[in-house]
Amino acid sequence: MTTIKKERVPELNIIRAICILGVITVHATSYATVQLTDSSYFVLYNFFNIFMKFGTPTFIAMSAFVLFYNYSDRPVNRELLTGFYKKRLMYILLPYFLISLFYFSITQVIAGATLNVELITSFINKLLTGKSYTHLYFVFINVQFYLLFPLLLLLFKRYPGTRKWAIVSGIAIQWLFILGNKYHFHVTSRGSWCFTYFSYYMLGAWLGMNYSKIKAKIMDITLKNSAGHKESGILMRGLWAIWLCSGISHSIVWYQSRLYGSSVNSLTYDLLYSIFAFTSLPVLMHAAGMLLRTQKFSFLCQQLNRLGSLSFGVYLIHPFFLLLYRQLSPAISTASLLHLWYIGGFIVSLYCSWIVVGLAARYLPYAWMIFGNLPKLKKESNEHRSNRKNISIS
Repeated sequence: MTTIKKERVPELNIIRAICILGVITVHATSYATVQLTDSSYFVLYNFFNIFMKFGTPTFIAMSAFVLFYNYSDRPVNRELLTGFYKKRLMYILLPYFLISLFYFSITQVIAGATLNVELITSFINKLLTGKSYTHLYFVFINVQFYLLFPLLLLLFKRYPGTRKWAIVSGIAIQWLFILGNKYHFHVTSRGSWCFTYFSYYMLGAWLGMNYSKIKAKIMDITLKNSAGHKESGILMRGLWAIWLCSGISHSIVWYQSRLYGSSVNSLTYDLLYSIFAFTSLPVLMHAAGMLLRTQKFSFLCQQLNRLGSLSFGVYLIHPFFLLLYRQLSPAISTASLLHLWYIGGFIVSLYCSWIVVGLAARYLPYAWMIFGNLPKLKKESNEHRSNRKNISIS
């Protein structure tokens, strides 16, 4: 089957890198939001812990972008579906199973548990619900979207007019689930269900299907401004303002709740976070585009591109290094050392993960079984890497 060669989207790895930095920041500051409520620096810990939560919804939106960008021009047939699910089985489900077993085993060893039937049953239940460790719900959510993807793709291809309603329908489905759960369903672990993130997924799908049409508006705003297109600049500045205001407001309500015990209607939290998360992908696409077009940031872009290409593996393994760091750390006696300890947790979990996954990609033949689809670093020339298509499953 002949497929259309898609235009390379270099911004994606930059965004992936920014998102994984956000995820690690959230995890590295989680203890501080509980332990340092009396500290004058609590406002900073709370801010970074809440504001950097754009990572997960943006990863979801990007996953949809990549899928619909790559598949929207291809016929939906047995060959496409077989290839699609084969890749997900190899590069997503197998690593998910192995990493789930890894984390479950570690937590049971720490707890002093012994192997028995109940323990095996517990692992199976956690595996099937994405609860083997705190961050694996993300993979569980993506699996749900993988099951829905062929149906959505077929719908958009058979009825092209429905594409323009993708974002609206995504928002409607997400909020029907949120409201229905609050007042009727009362589903536990709501964050483990794909409907909680449906608007972000449909945003990514819409961007993927219409990328060639909207690239000038989203990716080239700076160039358009230089040509005197003030409307585009106003639109982008407005989007940035909405993103910043919603993210800061979301961190403020959490600050009030954590420090003073005050609370507002749960729908306020949902609304602020939904606006912030929904606008994250367009804002980060714009930011990545500006970084790539600015020559003085070339070294930074190189590093972010490398991190982004390994981001799925880093996502899977970084909690292990954070756990190890916390387990092996000595007692902290002073406040200044405690702040350094939290910073150290971020540095250790980021760089140890980055190094391990990078080495695995370069030297470990079957690293994909653990860390998913990795770039081929071992014998690839710089020229080949720069020309290689930069869209892969995530």
